[in-house]
Amino acid sequence: MLEKLFKLKQNNTSLKQEVVAGLTTFLTMAYIIFVNPMMLADAGMDHGAVFVATCLAAAIGCLIMGLLANYPIALAPGMGLNAFFTYTVVGEMGYSWETALGAVFMSGVCFLVLSLVKIREWIVNSIPMSLRLGIAAGIGLFLALIGLKSAGIVVASPATLVTMGDITSFPAVMASLGFFLIIAMVQRGWKAAVILSIMIVTVLGLLFGDVQYNGVMSLPPSIAPTFMKMDLSSVLEISMISVIFAFLFVDLFDTSGTLVAVAQRGGFLDDKGRLPRVKRALTADSVATITGAALGTSTTTSYIESTAGVSAGGRTGLTAVVVGVLFLAALFLSPLAGMVPAYATSGALFYVAILMMSGLINVDWDDLTEAAPVVVTCLLMPLTFSIANAIGFGFISYLVIKLLTGRIKDLNAGVVFIALLFLVKFIYG
Repeated sequence: MLEKLFKLKQNNTSLKQEVVAGLTTFLTMAYIIFVNPMMLADAGMDHGAVFVATCLAAAIGCLIMGLLANYPIALAPGMGLNAFFTYTVVGEMGYSWETALGAVFMSGVCFLVLSLVKIREWIVNSIPMSLRLGIAAGIGLFLALIGLKSAGIVVASPATLVTMGDITSFPAVMASLGFFLIIAMVQRGWKAAVILSIMIVTVLGLLFGDVQYNGVMSLPPSIAPTFMKMDLSSVLEISMISVIFAFLFVDLFDTSGTLVAVAQRGGFLDDKGRLPRVKRALTADSVATITGAALGTSTTTSYIESTAGVSAGGRTGLTAVVVGVLFLAALFLSPLAGMVPAYATSGALFYVAILMMSGLINVDWDDLTEAAPVVVTCLLMPLTFSIANAIGFGFISYLVIKLLTGRIKDLNAGVVFIALLFLVKFIYG
């Protein structure tokens, strides 16, 4: 059956090799089962229900990707998009988390439609590479700020907006230790560096009496507080269009970039540099987002950590299926997830920020018309505490700068349309 489903021999792999690859991928991305519930709880959602939704959405996404597309690509609620969900849509814009889930659901539906009618390629190709790099790096800075804020390293200041907090406090010291541990372990090639760091800091919190022991395993909490609680009626408001667009664009860029990166690492691209069965892979991603929103979590997307599993020998969808099964097993770790303090995940957020900012090396810094919109997008994302607003300012600045410098040929219909759409949104609110 496995041979028929995944074509193991044809892909020069084995059951053992795929299981090892799946375990490797899971260990590199399992931190999301601790980080995501904590982040969405800040939006007022039930921690236990989000924990279950996170595990189920990841499991379903991985199983669909493995069985439908037969690629060793794992999925889970995406970092950055969960921060946008909580701190921008709910925190800054004032929408309820039910409405935010509705926006995630609609973005998933749009993604599915775009994937099926082959418009996705046109949209992705119409977005300048510099803006894509700027958006990714900006999200990285946004996550870094959230991590520093959670640890108390950066605090509010009436005089300077932000300032340094008490870096000798227990949370600040533990967060710093967690970050240093991740860097050291990653540099030494430890696949489970992030989750090990979270566990070590949590144990230290227990030993110093800052964390209360609640056990490690139990039956999963009820998902009822978030299941099918999305509000689709409010999504039709004009002001929500930019929110849906932000969810959609970031997911498009994340998924496209991840698919290409994993395909290149695994040698899955054809002679023309294209990914076979790409429509199936995109369908799996979009269906996972729709399902995740119904369960009660932010956008579910493909994880770049899948490259760890590919490097360990993963060649087929069986790797993704193994990851999905492990996420299902993680459902019984809810007491452990509930014990993890915010400062234990701060180091992980800062580490993810480093990964997301690494793409800035590919920006053409000698061309100011390309570099300036990147800086605008990067800086405004953490400083305005809004992914959507920063994306909007990035597109508008790109359009204006190209027009004023006579580089009209660098523009295309997609960029102009998106820039004008955001401009109307900013003017009329």
